[in-house]
Amino acid sequence: MKIDCIIQARMNSTRLPGKVLMSLNKDFTVLQHMINQLKFSKLIDSIIIATTDLPDDDIIEKEAKKLNLECFRGKSDDVLDRYYQCAKKFNSKNIIRLTSDCPLIDPEIVDQVILDYKSECFDYYTNVLNRTFPLGTDVEIFSFEVLEKIWNDATLPSEREHVTLFLKNKKSNLKIGNLENSENLKNIRITLDRKEDLILIRKIISKISKKPILINDIRDLFLNEPSLQKINEHVVQNEGLLKSLKRDQNYQTFGNNLD
Repeated sequence: MKIDCIIQARMNSTRLPGKVLMSLNKDFTVLQHMINQLKFSKLIDSIIIATTDLPDDDIIEKEAKKLNLECFRGKSDDVLDRYYQCAKKFNSKNIIRLTSDCPLIDPEIVDQVILDYKSECFDYYTNVLNRTFPLGTDVEIFSFEVLEKIWNDATLPSEREHVTLFLKNKKSNLKIGNLENSENLKNIRITLDRKEDLILIRKIISKISKKPILINDIRDLFLNEPSLQKINEHVVQNEGLLKSLKRDQNYQTFGNNLD
């Protein structure tokens, strides 16, 4: 079973522009560190960067080439279409979806999601439906057939921007599963949306020398230095999704009257 990992990335983030290529230390950018983490996965066959066709993202295509990765360029707002066209171009059969704001992605979590997906023959499997893992370690896997179904059926702006939201909303008749951690770590935030997140992630990387950095390493660090977790604990969770849902309301109210 071939597994392609498609990472969505763009430069024009509204909350932290250019975050994907910001430096985490003297050696690595956010994207580079994420790729280095994923190299420890035993089950991913290929990694593809899916960026936009906007000129601002030419630099991401150059970075992908520098990292010897395939790069696909597609629509900036319709991320679902970008994923679908990317998977279609590379003939992807099973897709791991990751976002580029997760430089501390845990390869062991990725592999466990893949193993469960294979062994239980799920249509869609993830670790975010009932969150017990840190925000910033999100993993989703689905087949091309499922992606095509979402691509055909999803209509709301939020469902086009957040690739699998349609699945979570509608559920359909698909077999959906969720990986849960033995210890609830959902209050740990290691995603990158704000300056405070960047400060925290830089500190984590400076204090943990082992490779790859796993969630248990971060948990232990926070237990020893609880002040670290306070750096970004005030940041609003899922801020981007909340904005998308607000746009849905405008779409549903005015969409039929727009030219």
